Amino acid sequence: ALHDLGPFLDRLRTGADLVMGNRFKGGIQRGAMPALHRFLGNPVLSFLGRTFFRVPIGDFHCGMRGFRRDRILDLSLRTSGMEFASEMVARAALAQLTIDEVPTTLAPDGRTRAPHLRTWRDGWRHLRFLLALSPRWMLLYPGLALLIGGILVLAWLLAGPQRVGGLAFDLHTMLAAATGVSIGVQAVALAVVVHAHATQSGLLPADNRMEMRIGDFAVRRGVSIGALVVLAGLGCFGYALWSWGAAGFDELQAVETMR
Repeated sequence: ALHDLGPFLDRLRTGADLVMGNRFKGGIQRGAMPALHRFLGNPVLSFLGRTFFRVPIGDFHCGMRGFRRDRILDLSLRTSGMEFASEMVARAALAQLTIDEVPTTLAPDGRTRAPHLRTWRDGWRHLRFLLALSPRWMLLYPGLALLIGGILVLAWLLAGPQRVGGLAFDLHTMLAAATGVSIGVQAVALAVVVHAHATQSGLLPADNRMEMRIGDFAVRRGVSIGALVVLAGLGCFGYALWSWGAAGFDELQAVETMR
């Protein structure tokens, strides 16, 4: 409510660039927020926002917020829909602005018309936008998980079939793991490209340290590692071709040759 503006002004005067209200700390009156939003949508999206952008905000979507006009204008916010609420907090965190929060209360608004908010549609839009501003969580971390997990499974099954309890793991599991490795490599590479594009287009702030690391790796190690991987692939293909020739270019045992 407007009579709660005092704490917002106090935090702005003591150095905060953006002050968010927290309805969960201040109190939500009966009927002021649908149960699905209160116990699932808002907590989940706020948790993801805190995780992605390392900002201690408990209510990412509270409309009660105060900010320094010049600092927010410098962010060049672009969205025009409901994602604007998330973009302001995410971009402020990425720009390392000082963000604080104060408790605020939420009461039923008394409107007679139906709300414009559409739970699942708008929730997905918010989640999609948070992921778009965080290539690490959208591509890099899942890609690394697939890459490392796939390599470990391949190494585990390289010697032969394995059993865990009543489950048998063999060729099909190896194919799935190899697919995971391939997708993981592509996801990690795409994360680098997406981050570079987002930086150049102004969606993300420039990260000179990351750019220097990528450039240093590409020059010193990337070419050598890439060449070794290509040679290893050619060697494996040559060995497979030799094995096929040794069998008279006849039908091969799929399990042995694929392993």
